[in-house]
Amino acid sequence: MKLKSALTLSLLALGTAAAIQAQEVKLNIPGQPAAPAAGAPAAPVFTEAQLVEEFGWFMGKRVGLSELGFSAAEIQALLKGMGTAIAGKDSPYDLPKIGPAMDEFMKKKQDAYMGKLKAEGMKQSSEYFAKLKENKAIVELPSGLRYEIVKQGDGAAPKTTETVKVHYTGTLIDGTVFDSSVQRNEPAEFQLDQVIPGWTEGLQKLNKGGKIKLYVPPQLAYGDDARGNIPPSSTLIFEIELLDIKASAPAPAAPAPKPPAK
Repeated sequence: MKLKSALTLSLLALGTAAAIQAQEVKLNIPGQPAAPAAGAPAAPVFTEAQLVEEFGWFMGKRVGLSELGFSAAEIQALLKGMGTAIAGKDSPYDLPKIGPAMDEFMKKKQDAYMGKLKAEGMKQSSEYFAKLKENKAIVELPSGLRYEIVKQGDGAAPKTTETVKVHYTGTLIDGTVFDSSVQRNEPAEFQLDQVIPGWTEGLQKLNKGGKIKLYVPPQLAYGDDARGNIPPSSTLIFEIELLDIKASAPAPAAPAPKPPAK
């Protein structure tokens, strides 16, 4: 979770409410609703207090408050501030004065959480690569990249300046799929020197028509950065089929200089 400012919390909460409203609109489809199946159990009945409690849980979960490691006293202070806002009362503090200190406090919370994720990612990667050493079919390169040829191709190997057309699936070490051209049913094209270093190095080991499995350590992927649903310091596994190799389009020529004015 990346919070540019502590004020983002309130904005995200508002965004959550807007998202819920949008979902309600989508469900409000003209036409006769389907009749419930015969003998279907009655929908559970909840009290208003339970509904409000669940909405509060939803907002806290959606914003990611649990990730910030609030103490019991800090949680009470958070609830007190939310209660003041919900009651329509003004903040008891001068926001321009307290804002910088609040942002710094929240940044420390976020940095601590990100540091924890990085440490966990590095530990998991180290343990994962230690196990990979037992598989003799996996080749280890000096850079730390590991790869396994799943199917040998019969064409040429790509150069870094060329564009590759591939089908691929990317997963985390726990098997979570974070990206897949196969699921989209649409091959992807990349110039080989404009992707993560693990791809640039690994695909040069593969010939056209072949398949490869890359085991990319964090330093050859996104390092300490989090990208979408990829946590920081993540090892990435890619299964790639090299469909085609194309010459990259030449860079446009620089315009000719204008002749000096007479």
